Amino acid sequence: QVQLVESGGALVQPGGSLRLSCAASGSIFSINYMGWYRQAPGKQRELVATFTATGGTTYADPVKGRFTISRDNAKNTVYLQMNSLKPEDTAVYYCHALVTLIARSIISHWGQGTQVTVSS
Repeated sequence: QVQLVESGGALVQPGGSLRLSCAASGSIFSINYMGWYRQAPGKQRELVATFTATGGTTYADPVKGRFTISRDNAKNTVYLQMNSLKPEDTAVYYCHALVTLIARSIISHWGQGTQVTVSS
């Protein structure tokens, strides 16, 4: 099985910065995809940032220029650097991955989420 553990969420003031981390562990053969999503109260879960199949990056319009996704392949970890945070960024942030297991099955897996609150 696979575990995705997010960390780094906190209460910050507008204009502040945070870095979220998502570490994958388990019987992993390869990680086909990793990305970040978020869900605010009463809203649908939405894409924030992802790595594409070709190794590029994709960002949702509201976070372009402020958020940066990165990864450490050796650690099976993906990061989300968030700068110039706004109150509307307040949400639970989730890591999502498509993972090929050692048994060669492919699964979709979500982390438990980490709370980001932007408020003065």
